[in-house]
Amino acid sequence: MLDQMTLYPVADDVLFAPGGRVVIRTYGVATAAGSTDGRPRPVVYRTWVTGVRDQPRYWHWGHFEDARTGHRKVLEWLTGRGPQPQQVATG
Repeated sequence: MLDQMTLYPVADDVLFAPGGRVVIRTYGVATAAGSTDGRPRPVVYRTWVTGVRDQPRYWHWGHFEDARTGHRKVLEWLTGRGPQPQQVATG
């Protein structure tokens, strides 16, 4: 399945906490094959957090800029500098 997908990295961060390591990854995902009508496949942006108690946590973002901003907000939330971020509607 992964050989049929293209990943577009947006941001990666690692936090070291007393309970272990927390990894925050934001990336875009698109199918590798183009559509039958020649238009490119849409990219879906996601942020995954592993290493927290209620894992895995994830967020979906609508566009690249939303994903960049969302990654920063997730990082702020995990470090106690902001509220838990809300997903941006895709579409």
